[in-house]
Amino acid sequence: EIRVRSAILLEIRTLFVDAFVASPCLLLLFYCFPGLLMHPALFGKLCKAIAARYRQLGITKMIGFEARGFLFTQVAVELGVPFIMARKQGKMPNTISSAPYTKEYAGVDVMCIQRGAVGPGDKVLLMDDLIATGGTLCSGIELVKSCGAEVTECCCMVELKALRGRDRCLAAGAKSVWGFISEELLIIKAKLPDDYVDDGAAH
Repeated sequence: EIRVRSAILLEIRTLFVDAFVASPCLLLLFYCFPGLLMHPALFGKLCKAIAARYRQLGITKMIGFEARGFLFTQVAVELGVPFIMARKQGKMPNTISSAPYTKEYAGVDVMCIQRGAVGPGDKVLLMDDLIATGGTLCSGIELVKSCGAEVTECCCMVELKALRGRDRCLAAGAKSVWGFISEELLIIKAKLPDDYVDDGAAH
């Protein structure tokens, strides 16, 4: 059973919401993670708490997804395991590719990792900022399984539970899915900053 270090996480959860900014994005709420990086002490504690969760699970590789999954390289450093970038098709040479998947807001993507980065017997942690429909994480699960490895867990900062991405990831072969904070708390607490200006662009 995976045990979360409750006291540490409770303290971080209390501060975590204030590091987010919600802004309108089509018909969805968009959670702006750069705000979290404005709090380096908090971000460091967050990465240490995440690493503590996985330290006893024998993780051998960590995959982060383009682009905000790359923010959590510090977790891999804390664990002492290689960090692998999962990037969109055409961004890296010598790769293997997932099947195309549909994103929650619009369009289709294909995820790639470098050939040989994951091998048989690896126990892989998949890391992203948010899970909605689960399409991105499922692409990573597919890639890991194609290499003969297992996905020990999918970890995300925010889970949009109504879109049931967790169910898709479990059905695709992940052993577990963990969301650090629920969208309900962010919806209650987050607000646009007083100086917010809509630039009119689709983000």
